[in-house]
Amino acid sequence: MNKACIKCKGKGYKIQSYKECDSCHGSGYQSTADVKTHFKGVSNNARQRFDLEEDHDVPCEICKGKGEVEVRDTCSVCDGKGEINVCKECGTMIPGNADYCEKCQNKKEIVYILHPACEMDDLEVGSTYKGRITRVEKYGVFVSLNSQVWGLMRTGSPDHNVGDDIFVRVTEIKPQRGEVDLGPANIKGAYDLIKLKKNLARTKIGDITNKTIGNTVRIVGEVIQIQQTSGPTIFTISDETSTTWAAAFDEPGVRVYPDIQVGHIVEVMGEVNQHSGKIQIESESVERLIGNEATEARKLIDDAINERAEPENTDLLIESETLKKLRPKMKEAAHAIRRAVFDGRSILVRHHADADGICAGVAMEKAVIPLLKELNHNTDAEWHYFKRAPSKAPFYELEDVVKDLSFALEDLERHGQKLPLIVLLDNGSTEEDILALMKAKIYDIEIVVIDHHFPGEVIDGEVKVDEYVDVHVNPYLVGGDSQITAGALSVEVAKMVNPEVKDKVIHFPGIAAVGDHARSHEVEQYIELAKTKGYGRDDLDKVAACIDFEAFFLRFMNGRGIIDTILGLGSRDKHTKLIDALYKELQKRVDTQLRAALPNLKSQDLANGVLFNVLDVEKYAHKFTFPAPGKTCGYVHDAMVQKHGEDRPIITLSYGPDFGVIRATDAVNEMFGFNLNEIVWKLANAIPEAGIDGGGHECAGSLKFIEGLSKEVLEAFAQEVADLKE
Repeated sequence: MNKACIKCKGKGYKIQSYKECDSCHGSGYQSTADVKTHFKGVSNNARQRFDLEEDHDVPCEICKGKGEVEVRDTCSVCDGKGEINVCKECGTMIPGNADYCEKCQNKKEIVYILHPACEMDDLEVGSTYKGRITRVEKYGVFVSLNSQVWGLMRTGSPDHNVGDDIFVRVTEIKPQRGEVDLGPANIKGAYDLIKLKKNLARTKIGDITNKTIGNTVRIVGEVIQIQQTSGPTIFTISDETSTTWAAAFDEPGVRVYPDIQVGHIVEVMGEVNQHSGKIQIESESVERLIGNEATEARKLIDDAINERAEPENTDLLIESETLKKLRPKMKEAAHAIRRAVFDGRSILVRHHADADGICAGVAMEKAVIPLLKELNHNTDAEWHYFKRAPSKAPFYELEDVVKDLSFALEDLERHGQKLPLIVLLDNGSTEEDILALMKAKIYDIEIVVIDHHFPGEVIDGEVKVDEYVDVHVNPYLVGGDSQITAGALSVEVAKMVNPEVKDKVIHFPGIAAVGDHARSHEVEQYIELAKTKGYGRDDLDKVAACIDFEAFFLRFMNGRGIIDTILGLGSRDKHTKLIDALYKELQKRVDTQLRAALPNLKSQDLANGVLFNVLDVEKYAHKFTFPAPGKTCGYVHDAMVQKHGEDRPIITLSYGPDFGVIRATDAVNEMFGFNLNEIVWKLANAIPEAGIDGGGHECAGSLKFIEGLSKEVLEAFAQEVADLKE
């Protein structure tokens, strides 16, 4: 406590002596001329205050007319501050900013505040506690020390009101009767308020079982979700061993502990109970931890999650130098996916809506969902924490990222979920993906990409999109190409995420390869693997075609049940019947489309040996039905390849008012180094006013442009084909 210095009376100095004033030389006055010089440049009003005249002297400004000035010395007691610190209790001067001197400090009384989890057994006779009056009677007052412990303080004609805070001393504890007798605590001097916590050892969540039901436990962990129900607030807590739920009760539908947010490290005390078949803690208190305690807990949790997320060392399904080089990146992707599961983050899988992309997405779905079910007792966990969504475009477009961000931020706000891990399959590698990726990264969302599209120039193992993604798996990064499909890569990663999924999805890479018309040594090995599940090449081709057919009608739905049946997951009898039914209808529609398209296909043998086919799908193909323009181009191209042979360089262009779809045989790439992406970039630079965009694989992709310049763009593309040289 501060008060004026006794020695200097608050001045901060003492007068040592006096000396003659240097300004007036002891006269006490200064001449009018001196004053005028002093006031040079000062306003007339200021000068007039002194009523200056030529023949008058005025009092000296320095000594105020005394002729002498004080010689001051800084006060040694207060060091010039004018104030000293004294004990609040006895008034003795003490150094620093302490409130009490050492003698009075030792006299301070301790007053305890009971932690909400404390019980009667935690009280001590003779100790003083702070409580609140909950009832007043003629014979005394009832004092609540926390929500579980209360006692009676007997006093005649009590002068107290309900809601008043009061200090009481425990006089007697009667555990058999569940009663506590209290007496008044007359605290006159200093006292310390100490929060009395229940002395409980920390219990790891993984050790909480049915045997601990009814016990009071203390857990420390990270809040990974907060749900406001019509009753309690449910906190999902995760530590280094497992995850559990803590229910915090107050008024129904009211958020309890509003300062606690997702990501905070908290200490929860409460009783273990069972609700709706799952174990949860009915919390007495939920407190946020800060400082070293929180740092140590977070490090324990992070280290444990990293250890649990480490993928198992599984063998690759086939022999491939490209896959061996890519293995570290695949393992990194598997680790990121497993960590998201154990970290309580939802996983959003985006994949291209074709056979390759759907095989990739379903493989990841079948690997992740069992882990979610094992980790979360909540039966809805697989729906809350995993979403699979197809994309019509072979890249992550703005329409998709807007939906994903909207749902993610809404889940964060409404359900207290962490922001998701986004996994892009069969898209995410190209420059067309960058804008959407950049938008997701603004919200610090982690992104994993598993793709086989051409990503552009590779410099030191990196491409442009690597700036915006956390893990990027693509054969091009290690010298490979698009012939190892995203479906195959995703199955290899899914097997690392959950090795038990291997037998379910071992035929997926074969379906993806045949559906994407991939040809390589790896493809042949994957097709051989599919035979172990009873799928020959023709069977794989049928399944892939049926997936594409069904995807056309599913549009933006994932079709989990139907797609599972088509892929042979579940009843084999249903699979066979559905494939037969879909394939017959598919063939019927393709035949109808080809009957309209092939007679109007314009073919030309170019001087360089390329067979160039052109089809106006806007005029000579059925609209708004299967097959769509892209697929129509594929079927027309396949018809020409079947007619002229795979070894011949054949390029097919199907175009509409503002788009083109291109297919080429591998021979075009092998003979001429044909890369559709490079041609698209070249045209975009040559005709900038056309707004050209597109790309895809080297021998399959699309072209987009402004309708008004379609003639110029298509002619320029045809010229590029004609100029191809071996």
